[in-house]
Amino acid sequence: MKNVHIQIEGKVQHKGFRFTAMQMAYQCGIRGIVRNQKGGSLYIEAEGDDENLEKFISWCRKGPVWAKVEKIIVEDGEFKNYQSFDIL
Repeated sequence: MKNVHIQIEGKVQHKGFRFTAMQMAYQCGIRGIVRNQKGGSLYIEAEGDDENLEKFISWCRKGPVWAKVEKIIVEDGEFKNYQSFDIL
């Protein structure tokens, strides 16, 4: 299990991104958090195994159909043992 921090920039707020990210996280067995950031970006902390994290990150590169992802930054983080995936 590992933890990654994902910063997503573009037209990603007010597009259903956080809710659909939560749905995708549950489908992929990912735990963590998603929240809006100042300036219009999103921040996600995601924990899971390598294969499921790759599926989730791949989805984040596109997002829901209403969003327009322009840039994504993925960095390794410290494992926190999240118990669910929550919208903050």
